[in-house]
Order: sequence, then structure tokens, then C-alpha cells
Amino acid sequence: MVTGSFIGRRSERSDRLPPGQHDTGRSWPVLSYETTPKPDLASWTMTVDGLVEAVVSWTWDEIHGLPGSTYSGDIHCVTTWSKFDTVFTGVSVDVLLGAAVPSPSAAFVMAHSSTGYTTNLPLADVTGGRAWVVWEFDGQPLAPVHGGPARLLVPHLYFWKSAKWISRLELVEQDRPGFWEQRGYHDRGDPWQEERYQA
Repeated sequence: MVTGSFIGRRSERSDRLPPGQHDTGRSWPVLSYETTPKPDLASWTMTVDGLVEAVVSWTWDEIHGLPGSTYSGDIHCVTTWSKFDTVFTGVSVDVLLGAAVPSPSAAFVMAHSSTGYTTNLPLADVTGGRAWVVWEFDGQPLAPVHGGPARLLVPHLYFWKSAKWISRLELVEQDRPGFWEQRGYHDRGDPWQEERYQA
């Protein structure tokens, strides 16, 4: 486990702070199980496959040619920190799935990182404007320690679901646990329900 400066402060409970969380202020803690890879944009690809009508891959330049999208809001980590008023820029997962066209039997997504990390999500949690593949944070390229060159962003769930160094979205019919889910983390991870760990 690699941790950066974990500077936090207790903020007054508000409608924006899920139970058991604290506001980090300006700090964005770095938490990674894996060694941070070095970005190689020349060979970078993003693929959508599995139960789709067409397997689709994009290079770094190609994905930047898709209609862009920005998320402005809060993020929450299972380790109890929350960061308010973040701004991420990238492309909506809806756009990527629209190009691949999920099969009617597709019900879940397994997100794969270039490092081998995986996390599972219901398809409903990454569609309808609820998830992005992002490469900018606050107008700057996403730092490698935070998942750059690109990471999945699913801000309504705990942040381990927002896989760093994203490279593939695999659509599947049956749910199966990813890396942390196999190690006792909750299958879904809703901060407002405190779905941190398996019962």
C-alpha cells in the first residue's frame, strides 16, 4: 500500500458528506496497491469488449476526438476521505458504449487497468451520465499517481470503483468480483449506504 500525504480535517456534517467521511480540503490523498506505471501515450489504448455488437478500441488521439464531457462534484474514498468540488474532463462512458453497442444480455462491467487491477460494476452504474473515462483534473493532465494518463470515474460510488490506469471495459452477463471485491470489499460501494465491506 502506497500512501501520500494524508492531510484531513473534520468538517461540519453537510448534505454533501456521506456518513463516516471527512473533508480533505485541498488535499487529494494518494492510495495505491500497485506501483505507479509510466504513461506511454504512443501505445495507450482504451477498449470496450465482451458482450457487445462490435469490439471498439481507441488510441490516445482517437479518444480525444470523441465528444468531451466534464464532471464537477465530489468524490469519496472508502478510507473515509471526501474531496469536494473536483473537476474532471474526459469522455462519458455512454459515448464509448454507444460505439460498441452492448448486447441485451450485458448487465455488468468489469473495468480493467493496464496494471491488471479489476473492479466490477453494474451496467446501470456506468450509464446514464454517471461515469467517465477522464484524463484531466482541474484543467491539467491527470497525474500518474492519480491514475493518469486516464482513469475511470464513477463518482457516486467509493473511489476504488474508479479504476486507475483504465484500459478496458468488459461487458458481461454475470457479476464477478474484481481485485478488492475478492478481498472483502463490497460489490457495489455506495458511500451513502456505507457499503465499504462485505457483511
